[in-house]
Amino acid sequence: MHHSIEIKNLSFSYPDGTPALHDISLSITPGEKVALVGPNGAGKSTLILHLNGILSGQGSVRVCGLEVVKENLSRVRSCLGLVFQSPEDQLFSPTVFDDVAFGPLYQGLTPDEVLQNVDQALEAVHMLAYKKRVSHHLSVGEKKRIAIATVLSMHPEVLVLDEPTGGLDPRSRRSLIHLLNELPLTMLVSTHDMLLVREIIPRMIVLDEGRLVADGPTLTLMNDSVMLETHGLERP
Repeated sequence: MHHSIEIKNLSFSYPDGTPALHDISLSITPGEKVALVGPNGAGKSTLILHLNGILSGQGSVRVCGLEVVKENLSRVRSCLGLVFQSPEDQLFSPTVFDDVAFGPLYQGLTPDEVLQNVDQALEAVHMLAYKKRVSHHLSVGEKKRIAIATVLSMHPEVLVLDEPTGGLDPRSRRSLIHLLNELPLTMLVSTHDMLLVREIIPRMIVLDEGRLVADGPTLTLMNDSVMLETHGLERP
């Protein structure tokens, strides 16, 4: 059985020489929900961008058994769906339907298959009634759901989310947490929202200054107040 995500000895420095990741190794098995936490500048977003080949460092990154190298990128990106922190980065079409259909069209599916995938994805995020709406007129919470649907429409095995609850009001945040809990996918969630982590994510990985400093059951790590304080995290 392959790991959904397998990273070995990954290091990365930005072009100006700033080191961002130091010798990171971790693996995530199919069906796991894992949180990636740490203070600002810890390297969380840098790590995520290695999973679909936007960034490339020293070491090995495999997704769904495929090495993340140039010749595998289209297969890697159909296997791993990345939902950015700002939905504006993912929504650029005239209507919700067009946004969610973009990926399946790019995959070369037939018009009927595209329709089916769009409906399934919108249903999964409880937004089927919004199909003909204009994405830019939606609330932030609604946009986040549509952004997730744009990824689900390509039937990924793994869902990676960067700060999914950022910028949401309490009601939108609560409904998004329910949604993430419902989705039956392998999930890596980069977040500052420790309540979200405690509530629905069984395993937690802590990054600080580009180093992996803790990896274990969420409840165990949440009870380690010295570790949390040392790495700029607050116990919820």
